[in-house]
Amino acid sequence: MIAPPILDAIVDRALEEDLAGGDLSGEACVDAVTLADAAAVARKAVIACGAEVFRRVFTRVDPRCVVETLVPDGKEAPAGTTLWRVRGPARAVLASERTALNLVQCMTGIATVTRRYVDAVPKGARTRITDTRKTTPGLRALERYAVRMGGGINHRNDLGSAVMIKDNHIVAAGGITRAVERARAHAPHTSRIEVEVDSLVQLEEAIAAGADIILLDNFSTEDVARAVARAASLTPRPILEASGGITLERITELALAGVDVISVGALTHSAPAADIGLDFQL
Repeated sequence: MIAPPILDAIVDRALEEDLAGGDLSGEACVDAVTLADAAAVARKAVIACGAEVFRRVFTRVDPRCVVETLVPDGKEAPAGTTLWRVRGPARAVLASERTALNLVQCMTGIATVTRRYVDAVPKGARTRITDTRKTTPGLRALERYAVRMGGGINHRNDLGSAVMIKDNHIVAAGGITRAVERARAHAPHTSRIEVEVDSLVQLEEAIAAGADIILLDNFSTEDVARAVARAASLTPRPILEASGGITLERITELALAGVDVISVGALTHSAPAADIGLDFQL
């Protein structure tokens, strides 16, 4: 779930952006006493996501709005399915419509794309599909929730969540070995150390330095298989993560190569918004 204070802050900011000057169209065209019954309909097949966000938008604008969830988050819905229904003062529903749809279209789009990546992992493979920190500023909580609803796993949530030594850390620290040594000396004892490498040579250095997790950045599938074979000879065995330019078409072959984790920035930064419309029935 998304923590209520975070959700309310996101919804309030989005509503302020759209309603700072009121709703001239709704107030001019619709009587204050008019009631509305509106259905949020998926125009294409989707993985539903954002029920609580949808509800919060309408009830923050007018507590008299009542929202019904017809398809739970994480469930597949064919084209033409009503995902949620809202009833209440027509002016409030009109004022809330665009903000509610913007947020749930984003979330449902991410959940739908994530499910495709997860489904591409062959049955029996141990590979996990994760997101990255490449999220829309201010919307990370919603987007990462959507990844989970699509069947994916969240990577570190923020810079304070884990030690992850990337290429610029390596340059700034003076090399992989030095970076890992400094991380071991300063990070909490409960933190594992992840190192990003871009070649099999760097892989060996990360292994020698004692990295717990090694991110294989932009590796070919053949080199991923070589890295997996190398890691299998080690005790303890480091976790291997493939990342960088990952496409849906590569998921199956990377999973069959034996990598533990595939992190995909495209789950959040490139997922198209789901096509969901709000149909009024006055």
